[in-house]
Amino acid sequence: MRNLDFAPLYRATVGFDRIADLMDRVLTTDVAQPTYPPYNIEKTAEDAYRISIAVAGFTPDDLSVEVKDGSLFVTARKAAEETGRTYLHRGIATRAFERRFALADHVRVAGAVHEHGMLHIDLVREVPEAMKPRRIEIARTHGATNVIEAKPEQVN
Repeated sequence: MRNLDFAPLYRATVGFDRIADLMDRVLTTDVAQPTYPPYNIEKTAEDAYRISIAVAGFTPDDLSVEVKDGSLFVTARKAAEETGRTYLHRGIATRAFERRFALADHVRVAGAVHEHGMLHIDLVREVPEAMKPRRIEIARTHGATNVIEAKPEQVN
């Protein structure tokens, strides 16, 4: 595993601590990540995403979806089962799990739905008005100094 030195990044930039921390966390995380439960991440629109997690055997009451410190946490805890069942084969895993997904800036969870053994979590990127591109109008004056405020650019 490689170790990267982020000191030059800190010397030349301001406010990029989160990116460096994210890169450091990704590079130092154990390569043998758990594969349970399986999941998909798909882009459903220009600024929309969906995480689909296979949660067969879990009810919505067993699942928890939480956003904390720029991360999405999905956890499952199966309630104790009645002991009257005898399994000849038990292939559906219902063990507890916790999945963590790092969210980019301005990405929020729009909702979650549990259907057909799948947990679908919809995410939306919402860029604040202050960060959207804007056109600065250049004033034409004849000797006087006029200041014209910037207006948000209409994006089609």
